[in-house]
Amino acid sequence: MFGDLKSAAGVKALNEFLAEHSYIEGYVPSQADTAVYEALAGAPKADTPHALRWYNHVKSFGAGMKQFAKASKDAASYTTGGAAAPASNDDDDDVDLFGSDDEEESEEKKRITEERLKAYAEKKSKKPALIAKTSVFSM
Repeated sequence: MFGDLKSAAGVKALNEFLAEHSYIEGYVPSQADTAVYEALAGAPKADTPHALRWYNHVKSFGAGMKQFAKASKDAASYTTGGAAAPASNDDDDDVDLFGSDDEEESEEKKRITEERLKAYAEKKSKKPALIAKTSVFSM
């Protein structure tokens, strides 16, 4: 995910990731944080402030790092491989949030709505009209 964390490029990739994330995985420290921490050659330099902040935070746990929650991915996947892949710009053209291109469904919905309204009107016409009465008792 971050590539070689002993190189400047790997630390830079980690810094860019940590600019928007508090931890490597999720919102609490995990074994993924421990694996990345141990893969670093030492504290990141001051030109990578997010990585340095994260490093100091994880370091503050000391021996408690071994008790972090299990990571969802294998720890090696964070410390090996190429640099972080750039965020993909997936087109979400196939998702229509407003349902504007569902003409067949809208015709079906109109038909169902009309049937339900007709059934409701018939049911309501059979019901006797309620006559409101007020009762006043005096003592």
